[in-house]
Amino acid sequence: MRHIVRAILAAGLLAALLPARPASAQDSISAGGEGLSPALSAIKSAHVVHLGYRESSPPFSFLDQANRPIGYSLELCEAVVDEIGVEVDDPGLKIEYVKVTSDDRIQAVLDNKIDLECGSTTANAERGKQVAFSPLMFVAGTKLMVAKAGGVASVTDLKGKTVVVTKGTTNEQAMHNADKKFALGLNIIAAPDHEQSYQMLADGKADAFATDDILLYGLIARHKSQDRFHVVGDYLSYDPYGIMFRKGDAALAAVVERAFRKLGSNHDLVPLYNKWFVARLPTGERLNVPISAQLEDAFNALDDSASANH
Repeated sequence: MRHIVRAILAAGLLAALLPARPASAQDSISAGGEGLSPALSAIKSAHVVHLGYRESSPPFSFLDQANRPIGYSLELCEAVVDEIGVEVDDPGLKIEYVKVTSDDRIQAVLDNKIDLECGSTTANAERGKQVAFSPLMFVAGTKLMVAKAGGVASVTDLKGKTVVVTKGTTNEQAMHNADKKFALGLNIIAAPDHEQSYQMLADGKADAFATDDILLYGLIARHKSQDRFHVVGDYLSYDPYGIMFRKGDAALAAVVERAFRKLGSNHDLVPLYNKWFVARLPTGERLNVPISAQLEDAFNALDDSASANH
């Protein structure tokens, strides 16, 4: 039964997150022609792809000791940039990194300030009305970071207490839903980004920090605060991640999909995952979070669909 559920999850997520294929031949004219889509045409003219990055979403997108953007999502985006280079016949495309936050990342895509958002963004139907998403790259869910000495084991232990969330995240709505469901009377406050949310908890201004479990593990590892904080509770939401880009550009969507399928067919996705989630990070810490069954199934489905298309 568990295997069937995993398969359904993988297939469902893959179908939900795969970009639509080009609707017409005009949309898929190669770079040598005159019919490049608006996004690809702008990239070809500028010889630059703008990647949105996060400062404090390890291991997806964060800064190393030299304040350079690094992470799992950025490596995936770099693979997409390579594929864009093939599409527009410009293998020397440059990358410019643009800082975004949870609150302004969608607007940055809508305003064409970035071509790809390479962070830790949940792909859901509501956001899908405004932007497009790559195939599935991670599966997370809302959990709680709390002090080990605080005696909190689940969300129901937070009755009447203060919970910090990061502004513009799906976790914010998840906490409001939990507050209503369990009649907790929570004081839910929002900080601008994950680092500030963490500091609110660390400074004693909040009793819990609610966000995606993997980000909580990453922040605890980054701050070496394993003796002080831990992650507790059942999942309060289900959050499939994707690379975000502008909606309505079928040619760009096809390039993103093709890049992911190539990674899947080359069996590069699991090693890339292990590099950032299991092995020691360039900044020294180790998350040691093995790949989930759902994500591995989704990666295998990419490989299978790539093989079927040959």
